[in-house]
Amino acid sequence: MTTLVIHAPYWRVNQEDVRSFERVFACGIGDGYAIPERLAQKLYAGCDVVLLSKGERKRAEGKLRELVPTSKTNSGMQRYDVYVEKLERVPYKAEPLTRTGIAFLD
Repeated sequence: MTTLVIHAPYWRVNQEDVRSFERVFACGIGDGYAIPERLAQKLYAGCDVVLLSKGERKRAEGKLRELVPTSKTNSGMQRYDVYVEKLERVPYKAEPLTRTGIAFLD
C-alpha cells in the first residue's frame, strides 16, 4: 500500500512559523509540503500517511483525505496542504526523508 510520510520538525515551528506536530495532529492539516508531481499522482484518498517529528521522536499514522495544491517552490515544484484523517499516535519509528521533508513508501 502507498504511504506518504510528512515531517513536522519542531525546530521549524519557531523559525518559520509552521505547524508543529501537535497542531498537525490536532487539526489534521500539514501545510505546504513540496511533493514531486510523479509522486503526487500516485497518492489517493485513503492511502496511508505517517506524521513524524524526528527531533521529538513522535509518530502518528492516519489516512489521506486530500492533497490541496498551494504555492510552488522557487524551483517550480508544487506544494500541497496534506489533509489527514483518523490520525493515531503510534510508537516512534524513523523513516528516511527527502530534503523536502517527505518520504514515499510503496
